[in-house]
Amino acid sequence: MSTATPPTPSTDTLPVVGSDTSGARRTPVVALVGNPNSGKTSLFNRLTGLRAQTANFAGTTVEHRRGRVRVDGHAAELIDLPGLYSLDATTPDERVARAVVVGEGPVVPDALVLVIDATNLERNLFLASQLIEASRTVERPMLVALNMMDLATKHGVHIDREKLAADLGCQVLPVSARSGDGFNELTSAISKLVDSPVGLPVQTQCACPSCDGCAFSKRYDWAESVARRAAGDPSVTLGRTTEKIDRFLTHPVVGLLGFAAVMFATFWTIYSLASFPMDWIESITAWSGEFLSHWLPAGDLRSLLVDGVVGGVGGMLVFLPQICILFFMLSLLEDSGYLARAAFVMDRLMQRVGLPGKAFVPMLSAHACAIPAIMSTRVIEDRRDRLATILVLPLLTCSARLPVYTLVIALVFSGSPVMAATVFTAAYALGIVAALCMAWLFKRTLLPGETRPLVIELPNYRLPSLRNALLQTFDRAMVFIKNAGTTILLISVVLWAASTYPKTSLTDLSAEQQATIVQLEEAGDAEAADHLLAEYSLERSITGHIGKAIEPVFAPLGFDWKMSIGVVSSFAAREVIVSTLSVLYGLGDEGEDNPKLTERLAQSTHSDGTMVFTTAACLSLLVFYVLAMQCLPTQVVTKRETGSWGWAAFQLGYMTALAYVAALVTYQTASAFGLG
Repeated sequence: MSTATPPTPSTDTLPVVGSDTSGARRTPVVALVGNPNSGKTSLFNRLTGLRAQTANFAGTTVEHRRGRVRVDGHAAELIDLPGLYSLDATTPDERVARAVVVGEGPVVPDALVLVIDATNLERNLFLASQLIEASRTVERPMLVALNMMDLATKHGVHIDREKLAADLGCQVLPVSARSGDGFNELTSAISKLVDSPVGLPVQTQCACPSCDGCAFSKRYDWAESVARRAAGDPSVTLGRTTEKIDRFLTHPVVGLLGFAAVMFATFWTIYSLASFPMDWIESITAWSGEFLSHWLPAGDLRSLLVDGVVGGVGGMLVFLPQICILFFMLSLLEDSGYLARAAFVMDRLMQRVGLPGKAFVPMLSAHACAIPAIMSTRVIEDRRDRLATILVLPLLTCSARLPVYTLVIALVFSGSPVMAATVFTAAYALGIVAALCMAWLFKRTLLPGETRPLVIELPNYRLPSLRNALLQTFDRAMVFIKNAGTTILLISVVLWAASTYPKTSLTDLSAEQQATIVQLEEAGDAEAADHLLAEYSLERSITGHIGKAIEPVFAPLGFDWKMSIGVVSSFAAREVIVSTLSVLYGLGDEGEDNPKLTERLAQSTHSDGTMVFTTAACLSLLVFYVLAMQCLPTQVVTKRETGSWGWAAFQLGYMTALAYVAALVTYQTASAFGLG
């Protein structure tokens, strides 16, 4: 094989290494390729650790992970390509991955690392045959990382690495992404691969004996023969435990009950374990406010820092532990192989409402964020099925709703983790039921048509990787923190300014209001007088005027004007309501005894002395946020994926109307039962 000319550096790769302009050496790029569920991403996380980042390929909306790795003293860039079963790509993600492999994509790799699941050797070898031919065609070196070798050995599967390497014509290295076994050898091999591309050439003879016009059946025959020569018949010893467990977890009735139990246990864990770090963060936030209040003189600057910055951002960061625990639990469930079973069980229900089986994966992703979930609907071939899925995905509870759920539940069930977990589960269930019902309605009115059955791989059960779960949790936590430090900080500061100006003095108030404040001062209750003046000032501010104007719209839902401002301000991002309420209910409370947000809300009253956050009002607010579309970035993605602002506007309209009506029914019903 002739030596390939190094490809021109892509604008999507890392910077050139070295300063010699005549012979500068750019950072080599290594692409990780493999089937879904082959442990490719776990291997990527093991190699890159915290040095990875998520980005889109240039000119596309396809996400990928990339990161630097040190190999024998110098840096290389690893790219985790989307998983694919074949180079005969059908979805946008698969097409981009194929383009990168054959050298026609937005990134041109210097070498390929094919990740093969050692417990499913035959299935993975179909893609291997295509990659070997593609690597030879573009003269790009390749090696095979035989992942999950520890699990294969545990099940009695013994793979003859030399025979497999001889058949594939490239180096084969046994590794375990979960334990880290074999990674020293893998990094060393990658270094040799990018330093001396001719050192590990791909076999000049085609791996598949009938390459020209090769049919799928012959390629599968080749994969089966290679697997048997290398490992015998692994199907005899592998998967028996999985089959026994699946008798229960994929049962039409028991499987649904098991799914509900897993979700309840997840939410109970979130609410129980997160309480301790949440208390720590609240204490740090309170201490920060007290520190600034002690050292800064009274005035707008102190109010800005204490109420706007610390109150707004701190009010959001307090929910970081719950978001971290959620992603940690979901990562463990996915890594164990259970989530694929959940998709299989839920498929029966989804078929009845008219959604395709492939919609479950986007729906599952929507519980983290609706944006990547909507983008992942590209795997759905039928346009009507895809459009119906896109329209209902934002109804599913995403991580941005968690702060709202937690705040509301803390106001009503702060002393009962079991009740809190029950309400948490009910909120998630309400979103799921609403999505399924609306999908059923859309498929029988706007978007009629037959749905396609689900075809999904059920991987073997395995112990999840704690390292991989922690890395994914860290990645999501950083996204949340960056959001709190940018968007939420900006909105908090703007809201503080609108709530502070125009300034109001005692002489600007009505005679009755002035008399009330003077009476409090004469009675020696200066703190109550200051607090009442702050309340009157807030009502006369820009925010107060807007809130009073829109209050009649939300009054039937049990919302006062401050809650109404929170609802309107959070149409840009639903979690903003927490920082909004923190600012509005915290103004005038920047003293050293500043209570926690939940305490301030629980103690707040209307002008007539009645409580603002009654059980009925809290349940109404919870239902509204379960169903409302309050995320502008999601609207933008909906427009991009549907190609029309009309569908995005329809999505916003029907979800807002649904949320309003459901919250109205909730509040009026709860009030009728004496919970108001």
